[in-house]
Amino acid sequence: MIEKDFVRELVEKGLSGTDCFIVDVQIKPDNVIVVEIDNEKGVDIEQCSSLHRFIEQHLDRDIEDYELEVGSAGITSPFKVLKQYEKNIGNEVEVLTKSGVKLSGILKEADENKFVVTITKKVKTETSKRKVEVSEDMVFGYDEIKYTKYLIRFK
Repeated sequence: MIEKDFVRELVEKGLSGTDCFIVDVQIKPDNVIVVEIDNEKGVDIEQCSSLHRFIEQHLDRDIEDYELEVGSAGITSPFKVLKQYEKNIGNEVEVLTKSGVKLSGILKEADENKFVVTITKKVKTETSKRKVEVSEDMVFGYDEIKYTKYLIRFK
């Protein structure tokens, strides 16, 4: 079986000098290799096929047969790495916590330990008859959530 660490090193070499980064590398049964990449502006087909060719040049089908898939992280796929959080600062995201609470808001900041989402909600105050919009920053540790993903809204 092809080693995941070996493929990850190949991907890193293949992406060096580009603005792309690794999102995920998986080795599935029967040596199905799945590589997900991303960058700040979005990944195009040429970047995927270039990386695909690079990886194929360094693997030998005569030694071990494999299937290779190289693609971009889907726009609605959950974030897997910190760079995806950083890329989406200022964008609306959906968060599902491990306790089952789903919420949406603007991703404000992210670092290695946590991320902050600004949630806007309507609350009734004692001084007004109508509900008023109030913004609140919510801090999440990565271990507290099931997923975070880019939220697409059609208005």
